[in-house]
Order: sequence, then structure tokens, then C-alpha cells
Amino acid sequence: MNVSRFYVLVMRIILGAAFAVLIARFFYPGWNILYVAGLGAFLVVVAYVLEYWRKRKP
Repeated sequence: MNVSRFYVLVMRIILGAAFAVLIARFFYPGWNILYVAGLGAFLVVVAYVLEYWRKRKP
């Protein structure tokens, strides 16, 4: 794994976690930490899917 790709992964995980906390606390204040972690993981996966989709298109 390239070092810069590793930093992109770490940055996406941190930003995914931060946005997951903000979204969960703003829209669903009753959620526990497992739902927030799942939302963060979902956001990171969506970022990689969108990157793949963008690079695949001519």
C-alpha cells in the first residue's frame, strides 16, 4: 500500500467519524455509539465507491 493512499484512508476514516457524529447528534440524538460507528463506516465506503465510479467513467 502506498504511503499517500494510507494517509487518504486515515483522513477518510477521521472525516467519516467526525461527520457521522455530527449527523447523528443533529438528526438522531438518541443513537448509541454503534449506530454512529456504522454510519461512519458507511460514509467511508461511499467515499471509496464514488472514487471508483468517478475514475471508471471516461
